[in-house]
Amino acid sequence: MDADLNIQLEEGNYYEKLANRIIQNFTRKGINACFANNIKQACSMVMKMIPEGAVVGTADSMTLLQVGVFSALRKRGKNEVLNPFVRDDDGKLVFSGDERQELMRRVLLSDVYIIGTNAVTMDGKLVNIDAHGNRVAPMIFGPRKVIVVVGANKIVKNVEEAITRIKGVCAPINAIRHGLKHHHPDFLELPCAKTGICVDCNHSWRICRYTTIIEGANPPRKDCFHVVIVGERLGL
Repeated sequence: MDADLNIQLEEGNYYEKLANRIIQNFTRKGINACFANNIKQACSMVMKMIPEGAVVGTADSMTLLQVGVFSALRKRGKNEVLNPFVRDDDGKLVFSGDERQELMRRVLLSDVYIIGTNAVTMDGKLVNIDAHGNRVAPMIFGPRKVIVVVGANKIVKNVEEAITRIKGVCAPINAIRHGLKHHHPDFLELPCAKTGICVDCNHSWRICRYTTIIEGANPPRKDCFHVVIVGERLGL
């Protein structure tokens, strides 16, 4: 009976089947995609995609922290990493507002941009909702290579389901995370943080402002866009 309490094997097998279907759809749209069984394998795959000496840009991503990409890059010591959202041990942002804005601008011209995504659809679309646009903009244009890492728990049927998931799950939890862990109590005043339900608010701290749907890569960039689907629950 104890064996039935751990379903990681079954879940991983299920996720891989879903990922294989999505990978076929990504390939048809000019996006390179692969499946990693776990975070260790995902980290190894991502590191092989990042050339030594390349300037690596990123944005706020729980998934990348869980996968361990930044730790691996620090250990390798061969890449400059532009991360506007570095935090100290207390969860506070290291860079001031002006410094952070400048780093966000530099990320747009990084050699390699690595990031997570809010949702991936079965027909091969990446759906994201952002507060400032700095996370989604480099996914579309700027960096020479884009690497997106996504946990299989973010697989959804279609764009409609993706947006429902993002506004109903990702955004409220993220707002609460910033309020409780990152010393920004204003986020806790958002309606979704208070009730768990999106009301399409116009709050000054609203985190759902820019919605993007990536449906494919343009021919000049088709060898530069990569998605790694990980057979584990990652991010929000």
